[in-house]
Formats: sequence, structure tokens, C-alpha cells
Amino acid sequence: MWKWLNVVFLAASISTSFAATEVDRGAINQIIDEGFHHSELAPTAQYLTDRIGGRLTNSPQMRAAEAWAQARFRAWGLKNVRAEGFEFGRGWSIERSSVRMMTPRLLGLRAIPVAWTPPTKGTISAPIIVAPLGRERDFEKWKGQLSGRIVLVTRPDEGSEPAEPPFRRYDAERLAELDTYQPPVESEVARRKTLKMAQFEARRDAFLAAEGALAWARMSYRDGGLLHGEGYGYKAGETPELPGVEIAAEDYRRLARLAKAGEAPVLEILSDVRFHDEDMKAYNILADIPGTDARAGYVMAGAHLDSWVAADGAQDNAAGSVIVMEAARILSKLGFRPRRTIRFALWNGEEQALLGSMAYVERHVATRAPLADAEQERINPYFTWRSRWPITPRPGHKDLVAYFNLDNGSGKLRGIHAEGNLAVVPIFQEWLAPFASMGAGTVAAAPTGGTDHVFMQAVGIPAFQFIQDPLDYDSRIHHSSLDSFDHLKLEDMRQASVILASFLLMAAQREEPLPRMPLPTEPNETNPYAYEDEEEGVSR
Repeated sequence: MWKWLNVVFLAASISTSFAATEVDRGAINQIIDEGFHHSELAPTAQYLTDRIGGRLTNSPQMRAAEAWAQARFRAWGLKNVRAEGFEFGRGWSIERSSVRMMTPRLLGLRAIPVAWTPPTKGTISAPIIVAPLGRERDFEKWKGQLSGRIVLVTRPDEGSEPAEPPFRRYDAERLAELDTYQPPVESEVARRKTLKMAQFEARRDAFLAAEGALAWARMSYRDGGLLHGEGYGYKAGETPELPGVEIAAEDYRRLARLAKAGEAPVLEILSDVRFHDEDMKAYNILADIPGTDARAGYVMAGAHLDSWVAADGAQDNAAGSVIVMEAARILSKLGFRPRRTIRFALWNGEEQALLGSMAYVERHVATRAPLADAEQERINPYFTWRSRWPITPRPGHKDLVAYFNLDNGSGKLRGIHAEGNLAVVPIFQEWLAPFASMGAGTVAAAPTGGTDHVFMQAVGIPAFQFIQDPLDYDSRIHHSSLDSFDHLKLEDMRQASVILASFLLMAAQREEPLPRMPLPTEPNETNPYAYEDEEEGVSR
């Protein structure tokens, strides 16, 4: 661990006076100087990725990250640093694992245990059977054939070579395409289909166990030897019964070809994994720069600190966490005393469906009606939360003035999604104007989803995700075994931390709160004449 510099505040004349203009260019110049000339972003990212590593929710590595992040916030002079717990479930970690083909020849395979599947209790060895199980109606076909086998549950494809470069940045044409308003779509038919898909993997695990299978394997959803290992059986009492592994696509296809051509290969699997049940709560990490007017509320920036464990969780989402932390360090060191409190959040359980930010909303911002269906209580709440009506604002609802999220890798910020809130467009255009020469200038009407601003937005909070250059995030890094420090773009991340710090300061000092959307109420169906789709969702 390196020696951290002591936090040094600027003179009181700077810290106590702050212009009340919409965009304070002098303050932005100070942020730019600190963020580019005195950045601590690189060592922060290196410690989180190289030393702590992948941070599955409630794993020992995530516990280490929670403690380390709080220590950093305190060292930088932030106030009210705390860990706020919410109910989650079991932790899980990999000690060691190995998958080998024993016949027709000896060959080590690229593979990883699937998260929250149990250990193999030593090494197991058995013939494979290729039994694609992507829909519940597939179960009947394979009854009585799986006992004593290692079941390959993915239907093998033929593979493909990439048609586009894996690494890219946005050009002006693509940025312009993002600025298209997208009307919301409400579909009860689609909702029911999603709920059915959400229950499928637990039902498949139960079917395989009942049939006497020894373990199961799935094919990686990316070529190039990449692995991921995502799994969702984290709830206490709902852990899968059978060990599961993900095998690299090329190795998986080889096994499938051999099984098709002759005698089924024999696999040997060692999955030495551990469950961690000491504390079933997961913890969001929160820290504040206090405002001068308690009645003015607070603005907030967040990123998720948890990751998957195929690699070190660098772009997803150490990058966003480090940018949020660096913005906090910059603003604290410069000693600004904005009107509103600035709060920084490092979320937990995002990879299991935004659970940490959902818990924060439920505790501090708004609640939704309880579920009437007891069976749906067992489903991940991500799939049901937004369809529970009505919304009941908590007293703190009015206090949260704006939320800004980082979770799309380490690419340069190119602007911000207005998320359908058209009233903020001219405000954000003005805020971005000083950063045009850094490549950031787009305010896009189109929304983006899948990360921690979603549940803020779903209860009427002005919540936004920045536009970032995609780099190779979606093509090969996201959740994969390549997600290490080597693929971070530190110069882009410094630019992002400067812009985030500036946005937070402008939102915190703005005389009026940012415009809000109306508090959502239960919507009408977009197409009330749609019929149920007979095709079930396919599991990968």
C-alpha cells in the first residue's frame, strides 16, 4: 500500500466564497487543475483492481473494498462516512477450480465456476451428455437420461468471427443518433414473460438434481476464450443444488462435436468454492461534503463497487467507483462549501439487479406497494419493483435534487443522457459548454437503463447516466475474464472525474433545484391488444 498524501485545503477565502452564477468558470478551472495535475486516480484504481480484485457481493474481497473505500473517504476529509446495510444473502468466493477433458485425450479446458453454485466435494469425473435445456418444455425430452452425467445445457452454435472492430469511440454521427426521444413502452405481456424467465434457472437446477445429474456446464456467450461466471442463487435457502461451470465457447463446441461424432467425452471437474454466511447484509458506502443550507437538500453521485469475479472488475465498475471517489477527493481538497450537500455513493449488489440503490431508495426516498402475489416474492425484486403501485414518497424525496451515475466502463465522457427529462436539456448544455474541447458536449434525449440511476428515476428523482465512449466494454470486457487494470483508460477517467466534480458543484450551488418529472403513477398499456407470446425465453 502506498503512502497517501495528507489532505490539504485551500485558503479560507476560496473555501467560503463561491459564486452563485449558473456556471462558475473560476471554480471549474480549479477543478481542472486539481483533476489533471494532481490526480490520485491511478493509484486508487490500481489498489482496487490489482490488490483487492474482483468484488462479488458479500465476498471477502467485497468486505475488504467496503472498508478500504471508507478509509479513503475519511482520509480525504469527507464527513458522515458510513456503511449502510440492507438484506442480501450469502457471500461466495472461488478458492480454486479445474475442468479437464479426460477422454478421448487429456486436455485442460478454460472454465470458471458459476457464481453461487455449490462445490463439487472433491474432484468428480463422468461422461458428458449434450442436453440443451433452454426452456421448461425441454425437460420432458431428457427425463431418465441424465443420471450420473455432467450435463451440457447450452445448445452449441457454430461460432462466428467479429464483423466489427472490438474497440471504438463515438463519432458525431453516432452521438447525434442518441438524441432521439424514445416514448416509454408498457406491456403486461412482456412483464409476464420476463417473470417466467427469471424463475427458469432455479427450475432447471431442481430438474437436473431430481434426474441424478452430477453437475452441469454452460457455454460462454462470447468467443475468444472469454469467461464470465454470472449466477444469481445468492438468497439463503435458495442456493442451487448442483455444481455448475461455464466453459469457453471454443472448448464447449469441441466437447459437443466429439459427443456428436462418437463416444461422449469424460470430463473431470474440481470446483472448490466457499460460501460466506457470517453477515447476510450487504453494505452501500456513503460519504458527504456538507452543504451550508440544510433546507436546500442534496445532490448525489454514485457507482457500483461490486463486480463479478472472472477478473478484477476494472471497467465494470472499478472505473465508475474510482471516478466518483476522485471527484469526491477533488471537491474536498479544494474546500468548496456549496449550498447543498454533495453525497457520494458506492453501491453494492448492482450485479444482482441494482439491489443496493433500490435499498437506498426504499429507505430514504420512496416506497412502492407490497406484492400481492406470494410466489413473486421469491423472484429477484428487479423484475417486480417498477410494477408495484402506488409510489409513496418519503419525507426525504424532496431533498434529493439530482443523482448522477457512472457505470459504462472507463471511456471518456461525451455528454449526458437527459433520460426523457427535456426540461434539463438547456441546463446541461450550459454546464457542458466549458468541456467541449475535451470532447463532451452532447445532451441526448434518449434514456439508458440497466444501472443504478434507474430506480431513482422510477420514483421521480432527476437521475442521469453519462454518455461514455464505448471502447471495448460491450464487445469483450463487460463481466469477462479480460476486465483488468490493463484495459482502463486513465486519461479518459481523469476527464470524467473533472466533469463529474463540476456537475456536482453546479447542481449543488444552483439556486433552483433541477426540474423534475411528475411522480410516476400506474401507466396504461402501450398496446392493450397484444397476445401472449407462446415462445418462452431462452436461457443462455
